[in-house]
Amino acid sequence: MIARMWRGWTSSTDADAYVDYLQETGIKSYRATPGNRSALILRRADGDRTEFVTLSYWDDLESIKAFAGEDVHEAVFYPEDDRFLIDRETTVNHYEIAADGGDTDGAPATPG
Repeated sequence: MIARMWRGWTSSTDADAYVDYLQETGIKSYRATPGNRSALILRRADGDRTEFVTLSYWDDLESIKAFAGEDVHEAVFYPEDDRFLIDRETTVNHYEIAADGGDTDGAPATPG
C-alpha cells in the first residue's frame, strides 16, 4: 500500500471554508477512485495562516495514476484552489507503508 501526501496553506480566515472545499473536490475524487483505501485532511494553525495536509492511502501506483494521471508526482488542483491557497506544494510525496496499526485487511487504522 502507498500513502500520498500533499501540503498547502490558506489564510486562517479561509481555513474552515477550505476544509469544506477539499471535501467536495479532492477528498471526494480520491474516494471515488478504485484502489483508494482512505483519505484524510489534516490542518494546523500557524499564525495568520493554516497549513493543510491531504493524506490518502492507495493500493498501488496504478490506482494513483487513475486519480492523478500519468505523472503521479504532480499535485492535482481544482478550479477554486487559487482563491483559497496562499502557498502550495506543486508536487506530492509517496511513501510505501512498511507497517501500520491497522487490522488484518491491510487498511490503515482509523482514529477512534
